[in-house]
Amino acid sequence: MAQDNAAAARTIKNVVFDMGGVLMYFSGIEFARKFTEGEKDAQSLDEALFRNPSWALLDAGAIDTDTMERVAAARLPERLHPNLHACIHGWYKHRRNIPGTNDIVARLHEAGYGCYLLSNAGTNFMAFKDDIPAFSHMDGWVVSAFVRLMKPDPRIYRLLTDEYGLDPAECLFVDDNADNVRGAEVAGMQGHLFTTPEALEADLRARGLSF
Repeated sequence: MAQDNAAAARTIKNVVFDMGGVLMYFSGIEFARKFTEGEKDAQSLDEALFRNPSWALLDAGAIDTDTMERVAAARLPERLHPNLHACIHGWYKHRRNIPGTNDIVARLHEAGYGCYLLSNAGTNFMAFKDDIPAFSHMDGWVVSAFVRLMKPDPRIYRLLTDEYGLDPAECLFVDDNADNVRGAEVAGMQGHLFTTPEALEADLRARGLSF
């Protein structure tokens, strides 16, 4: 069995990365604090916007930003509506990259491995994608809002492999969400549950990747 696993690992030619929690930090409360003056207001804004069940609909492309703003506004006092407006249109300007993972992408790409992005995210992805260092090393990407599918639905992983002519068995999917990793495995990929860049690099090398 160990030999079989080693043989499978050597077939990895492509690494597919999640974005939030892997390439960049995503914390709704941190973003909310940038647009409010007190912790209570920040928590209210976070609850109304980022922790709102409708945020998933935004990522799914089922609603637009204006609709999301109206839904969130219904959960906030009127005095916080300007804060909400500024936050929903500008939260991504305060996002922070995860340097270690971005560096891994650059080195993998330089070594000849295919690097891809597969993320549950809204259409405002287009406004900040070029600020993620790893993005310039990506050979392709699929973002949920543009295709109306979301992880962990196996169809979104297959859409990526079909779009770019990849063999799922030769792809390693990296995500900080266990359900999303399982979805990738159902779609035929290998999976890595992300915790730290150091643990990811160790796993990649254990699987036989050289970079």
